[in-house]
Amino acid sequence: MTAQVREPADRDRFAAETEPFRRELLAHCYRMVGSAHDAEDLVQETYLRAWRSYAGFEGRASIRSWLYKIATNVCLTAVEPRKIRMLPSGLGGPQEGSGTSPDPVAPGEVSWLEPWPDRWTTADDDPATSVVARESLRLALIASLPARQRAILILREVLSFSAAETAQLLGTTTAAVKSGLQRARARLGELEPRPEQLLEPADQRARALLDGYIAAFERSDAGLLEQVLCADATLEATPLRDWQAGLVNCIRMLAAHVLGAPGDWRMLATTANGQPAAVEYRRDEAGVFRGRGIVVLDPTAAGVSRVVAFHDAALVTLFGFPPSLTD
Repeated sequence: MTAQVREPADRDRFAAETEPFRRELLAHCYRMVGSAHDAEDLVQETYLRAWRSYAGFEGRASIRSWLYKIATNVCLTAVEPRKIRMLPSGLGGPQEGSGTSPDPVAPGEVSWLEPWPDRWTTADDDPATSVVARESLRLALIASLPARQRAILILREVLSFSAAETAQLLGTTTAAVKSGLQRARARLGELEPRPEQLLEPADQRARALLDGYIAAFERSDAGLLEQVLCADATLEATPLRDWQAGLVNCIRMLAAHVLGAPGDWRMLATTANGQPAAVEYRRDEAGVFRGRGIVVLDPTAAGVSRVVAFHDAALVTLFGFPPSLTD
């Protein structure tokens, strides 16, 4: 059956009906698997499966619902056989004491969560919808919920599918959807800071905190960094196993092992996961600033409550920045 759908008119109709949803499906796949790189591949797989079964699509559900069903199942299949993507804080408690250098995790031991480039997010004229979409991309949500709970939460509260529609999409019961949503909400309620405590990236206070963080690194100024972070701030970075909790521990580790000398770092402001972020570059022995990764901040009225650095040079170009700077 699928081999018969090969006429140009069919392809044109398929593209016209499905392409408007590609960007939102990309965000959906990221929410499900926690990797921007993987999300691109999973969207491609979604469209391939949709095309193969397009001849049998009878229009009983909307084309959007049909695509989301395919994408969700593609993602659930992708995350089942491998380790869930996580952050260092998911491996255990914060580092005790101050003596040693952070301990890197062996390659392949952990699948790390990746940040999401906000430039990929579908623009929306409805401010309320935009806020919900940003909150659904927060690192805390992506890292803290099992894949099926996350799927239920996203389908119900981000995409506004009914409990019955969600059950149909996931091949389960309405009761299971309601129970899963309740557990997901309870888990998110345990997270700190809660979404309502976070400043939006466009808030002047959030931008001031990001500017301060960038300046502290570029000047190698631990004192300025103390003014930016909250007293109970946390700091973690992939691919390191150890993470820090509390201002004193965060500053001590950064000053001893990260900040270096003035001029060692260059950072360019961006946004990721609906939060202020910066692209990191570090000067090498030839004087060239090489892309290091992305750092994402949780800004609150009291200061930055959480810093998550993703040390992966491939993320620099993924976010649309050059791999190196010479100035």
